[in-house]
Amino acid sequence: MAEYLGGYARMLAEVSRTGRRPTRTELDERRALGERAAEAGHSLRALVRGHLTATRTAWPDGTPAGSVSGVLAAVEQAVDAFAEGYERAQRLAVRQEEAARREFVDDLLYGRSDLGRLAERAERFGLVLSHTHAVAVAEGPEAFADTAPVTRRVESVLIARFSERRILLTTKNGKLICVAPGDQEEVLACFAEQVLTTQDCGRVAIGRPRQGPGGVVQSYEEALSTLELAERLGLGEPVVRAADLLVYPVLLRDRQAMTELVLSVLGPLRDARGGAEPPLRTLEAYFESGCRAAEAARRLSLSVRALTYRLERIRQLTGSDPADPLHRYTLQTAVIGARLLGWPARET
Repeated sequence: MAEYLGGYARMLAEVSRTGRRPTRTELDERRALGERAAEAGHSLRALVRGHLTATRTAWPDGTPAGSVSGVLAAVEQAVDAFAEGYERAQRLAVRQEEAARREFVDDLLYGRSDLGRLAERAERFGLVLSHTHAVAVAEGPEAFADTAPVTRRVESVLIARFSERRILLTTKNGKLICVAPGDQEEVLACFAEQVLTTQDCGRVAIGRPRQGPGGVVQSYEEALSTLELAERLGLGEPVVRAADLLVYPVLLRDRQAMTELVLSVLGPLRDARGGAEPPLRTLEAYFESGCRAAEAARRLSLSVRALTYRLERIRQLTGSDPADPLHRYTLQTAVIGARLLGWPARET
């Protein structure tokens, strides 16, 4: 402790003898010592206690009664300057840590850093990149921020329940992201549950577990793609998993072929009353209800007779009968492709 009390007793003696206040140079020295103490990792509580102990032991003998208040004021100024330097060093350390963490997160999720170096840095933030990881991404009407209350609350719950696990919670481009070991599905399930209890979240997508240093970015990109797919398909589920939607990227792999299928099979629906959108919604409801007319009519708030008329009109326009098993697969694939491509809103 003596290292951080240099000149303190001498200052008190001079203040007692002359009645002067601590000089700017003396207070700057106290601030510098406070910064050094913070950088060395000492506790501020212990340091303040050390100053008070030093004040008691170094109190100048024969201090006039009228000078006591001046000495106490000097003690207050000295301790305050020391604490200011300590806090300044702490804030700087926090900013540096946040900057390092943000840089690591950017490199991790973009996969643009040397993988060996990235794996070394990951240990500092609780990840072992040689293991398997899965990533969950939450999006909402408002952008998520690191300092937002919902972010802090979700982080607190995860730490309380899985304190021994290697978990990284962060934000990126307004989305809340959780990286967890790939064999611990309960972590991402808890993350999704906690985020969805707030009004700040609209949907959570979970990527598949991926192995190795590049596995995190692969799972992250897959989760982002799953969010986009869920939006295009109009899925109502609040939690979507990439593993459950693997067929859709396959359908879009040959985008030109899918475009030709949509236009050739569903293109004639543009001639329907109201355009292609109403019969497209009719086909979606019919297929989603297992081709049961009564259930599809209920979903569309139609009578069964009205739904039957729509299906017949679709058959007349397209030449394909939704009730015919031979035609059903082609129609359903084309309907899915239309949603993935944004047709007919995006006609091109």
